[in-house]
Amino acid sequence: MRLPILPERPHLGPMKPVGSARTTQARLPNGQLVLTIEHDPIRGVTPAMLRWWFETLGQSITHEGVTYPRYLLWHPRDHIHWELAARSPSGGTGQGAQFRIVEAFGANPGHYVDSTEFVEKLDEEGISLVRRIAGTEIFRLEHRFGVAERGASYRSRMTVGGASGTFAWFFNRFVRPVVFSDAMGSSWLTHNVEEVSMLEHLLPASYGAR
Repeated sequence: MRLPILPERPHLGPMKPVGSARTTQARLPNGQLVLTIEHDPIRGVTPAMLRWWFETLGQSITHEGVTYPRYLLWHPRDHIHWELAARSPSGGTGQGAQFRIVEAFGANPGHYVDSTEFVEKLDEEGISLVRRIAGTEIFRLEHRFGVAERGASYRSRMTVGGASGTFAWFFNRFVRPVVFSDAMGSSWLTHNVEEVSMLEHLLPASYGAR
């Protein structure tokens, strides 16, 4: 059942515009959609804090006497639901786990995503989320962390579609444009810049209170 788009939650700080980051969007000859973002540095944040954030996404935050799932305040308009679909081999939320992510970019019902992805990597260098169908990788999202002046650097790369093979060709040509269109890609660029910029307002206090 499709989860409904939620009422907007409080903003714990301003979200940066997409113009604050360097973004690219390209459709490769094989039909893959590739999106990249070099975010404005995240002030007051370190790579260790970013790793902790992704390892503890299921926690809550209390704001003005109301308790919210932390994921819903991370993007107070677009986020709908996050759950740990499968634990990692060590029993936690790190490498080897599966995350279910439900969101609608720009709160647009036409840009709705409900996807479960495998956590291929999660450490202080970054996180990689991957989805495969019938053994073919059809989605990869990588966020890479680093040290910047007064904060952390954050670079993102999303690839939608398979690299090669008969199934990848079919998916890229007929399925990818329907489930994740070029227009959705543009909306995701704005969405991701906004949510990453919100970490300046959420992460230092949450990490300090861990």
